[in-house]
Amino acid sequence: MLTRPLVAFVFVAIFIAIPAAAQVARPLQPEPATGRTEHPIAHAREYMVAAANPLAVDAGLGMLAQGGSAIDAAIAVQLVLNLVEPHASGLGGGAYLLYYDAGAKHIHAYDGRETAPFAATPELFLDAHGNPVPFRQAVVGGRSVGVPGVPRLLELAHRRHGRLPWRALFEPAIALAENGYPLTERLHRILARVPQLAQDPQARALYFQADGSPKPAGTTLTNPELAATLRTLAADGAEAFYRGEIAHDIVAEVRGHLTNPGTMQESDLAAYAVREVEPVCRPYRSYRVCGMPPSSSGGIAVLQMLGILSRFDLGALRPLSADAVHLIAEAGRLAFADRNRYLADDRFVRVPIAGLLDTAYLRERSALIRPEVSMRRAEAGTPPGAPAARAESRALTESGTSHLSIVDREGNAVSMTTTIESSFGSRLMVRGFVLNNQLTDFDFVPVRDGVPVANRVEPGKRPRSSMAPTLVFDADGHLLLVIGSPGGSLIINYVLKALVAILDWHMDVQAAIDFPNIGSRNGPTELERGTAAEALAATLAAMGHPIRVMDMTSGLHGILRTPEGWSGGADPRREGVAKGR
Repeated sequence: MLTRPLVAFVFVAIFIAIPAAAQVARPLQPEPATGRTEHPIAHAREYMVAAANPLAVDAGLGMLAQGGSAIDAAIAVQLVLNLVEPHASGLGGGAYLLYYDAGAKHIHAYDGRETAPFAATPELFLDAHGNPVPFRQAVVGGRSVGVPGVPRLLELAHRRHGRLPWRALFEPAIALAENGYPLTERLHRILARVPQLAQDPQARALYFQADGSPKPAGTTLTNPELAATLRTLAADGAEAFYRGEIAHDIVAEVRGHLTNPGTMQESDLAAYAVREVEPVCRPYRSYRVCGMPPSSSGGIAVLQMLGILSRFDLGALRPLSADAVHLIAEAGRLAFADRNRYLADDRFVRVPIAGLLDTAYLRERSALIRPEVSMRRAEAGTPPGAPAARAESRALTESGTSHLSIVDREGNAVSMTTTIESSFGSRLMVRGFVLNNQLTDFDFVPVRDGVPVANRVEPGKRPRSSMAPTLVFDADGHLLLVIGSPGGSLIINYVLKALVAILDWHMDVQAAIDFPNIGSRNGPTELERGTAAEALAATLAAMGHPIRVMDMTSGLHGILRTPEGWSGGADPRREGVAKGR
């Protein structure tokens, strides 16, 4: 039985010089989105939903109560998140979905990532002099918008695995859009950080006051344009999104932007297709861990880190100790070095998936970790099957993202991470939903030192992601854990932390989510501000770690099997909940 140890959270802050110098402790204010108050763990015998907003969770539970499948619930949750968490996901974005069919004991993996328009070129984000444009300049407007994948993904998943009528899944979101829902405190703060959004007439009318400031938290909002869009899709299916009036309006918004127009055409939307792919799975201790393959880097990076860590007895280490954090950060350096060299859309570049997850290769990589001294920065390895020449990618990754975990009565499960990239994506709205800026997940520079970058822009290509929806199975092959998180490239370390906390340190799912965020993306060792992890900074710096204390606003949502049924956890750093029956 998995039990929850006592985890002490000491809220201190330290000033850090690298290498280590004198530190001064001072109290910090809580993380503003939620106050970092721990949630009570949720318990259920039959089914459970963990997602980023209580209204979305209730919509999913309503579908499960009617006998719906985990997929039915996921669709209802996503549609409500489009409404109440518009900065993170929705119809104008993309997603990765793992579905576990308990009866068949089979995992289906669906890649609903956005694609580059067919008129896009590798020079998409270069200026007239061949230099990359500033990131913020690239984001706002039509140039950054990829062809959305969410509507096709939801429809395909429902066709394969749904039970309830398609129309019924739209009812909670339509009712909220027409009758009203509260503007949350977190959404209010995010609106204040994206003033460019107020330049979009539709967004300004929906979220802002006459003086351009965000409407106060608690304001009842309605979104009649989104309600109309949802009614159209409920009646006519996803085809109504990819052809006809909605597609026409999307293209007009993308191509008509005054300062940063894009190249999308209606034919790009009509041609969009979801990919069904093989999940990547690997043993860890007595467990089997499964995640998404390319176009996401998340599944492979998480599995690489677990493979690298497998030769160390993490269970014998104190969870929040310098030795444990050292090992986790070093594993992150090695995995991110490989990620930046090799991972991209595998329809366009050769990705040595088997080589990156090869046991002997990971043992070789693990041997580079010295127990007392940090490597500070790792170089990419040469896994079996690696291409001869490949330049490192330096692309930023999605931050406007959400994750949902669901288990239904039959034990079928969904782990789905969904995104529009930055908060409020491209800052463009069409028919009540936000358009993504996913193309900025490509590397802006297509060639470095004469060598092509794997994650360069190409027509029809999916930009590399870090999203890491994850399923874990026990030694008997039973589903044990459903988990994932938003957070850009930090997603990989967030998910890894939770897996180690549950599988090695035997924490319950809520304690694992609450646990301070730590790790490295092959740069500084990152420690979550305002948590006990900060107290490790001096010790780690003395071991050679460059240190960065930072806000790490994960949004982990997880469901763990227990002898009594299911337990659920939601990240206190955001506004989500876990509930079940």
